This record gives sequence, structure tokens and C-alpha cells, in this order.
Amino acid sequence: MHVKKGDKVQVIAGKDKGKTGAIVRALPGENKVVVEGVALFKRHMRGVAGKVGRIVERPRPINASNVKRIEK
Repeated sequence: MHVKKGDKVQVIAGKDKGKTGAIVRALPGENKVVVEGVALFKRHMRGVAGKVGRIVERPRPINASNVKRIEK
């Protein structure tokens, strides 16, 4: 892979094209990376044991070929 955890990257393809962020997690076996603030999806969490349910936004992995490193 051409990028690793902590690298600053820019998305060059997909719905988040042009966004930048740091790599939070790299998945070399799947050739994917998780970038903070990119490819967010909403997860509805159920309330358990008296806690209130909520909606949480989490980042999804994107293909490593869709990002380019902008600085080290």
C-alpha cells in the first residue's frame, strides 16, 4: 500500500472527492483505508439498560486507490 496510518490524504474519486483527512486505520489485506470525516454513515444505536438510543456517524473503509497522500 502507498499510504499508512497517520498519513494526510485527499480523496480523488467517489462521492467525497476533494475531501482531506488523516488515515485512522489501514486494512492492507482488503486494500482499504478508513479516513476521518470521509465516507460517513449513520448507525442507529438502541438504548440499553435505561440509556437513551442515539444516531452515531461512523466512517466506512474506502479503497486505497481512491486516495492520494498530500503530506507525510
